[in-house]
Amino acid sequence: QVQLEESGGGLVQPGGSLRLSCAASGSIFAINAMGWHRQAPGQQRELVAGITKFGNSNVTDSVKGRFTISVDFAKNTAYLQMSNLKPEDTAIYYCFALIVNANRGAAEYRGQGTRVTVSS
Repeated sequence: QVQLEESGGGLVQPGGSLRLSCAASGSIFAINAMGWHRQAPGQQRELVAGITKFGNSNVTDSVKGRFTISVDFAKNTAYLQMSNLKPEDTAIYYCFALIVNANRGAAEYRGQGTRVTVSS
């Protein structure tokens, strides 16, 4: 079994900052990529940012220059530093990871989500 546990969400005023963390644990042989999706009320889930173990990253245009993704593959932990937050960033943020488990099976796993609310 593999678990992803997110933390760091909350309520913040526009212009503020938050840092999300995601720790993967369980039967992990290797992690090939980690990242974050988000889903706002009434909206489809969208990719926010992702990064592979080779250092290739992808950040959606709406958060470029404001959000920074980083992953410590040695600790199986991903971070999303969010700055200059806007009300439209309000969403549930889900961590995801592309994991090879101990049985050498590969799959995408997702966390339970952490809520981010940007409001004055």
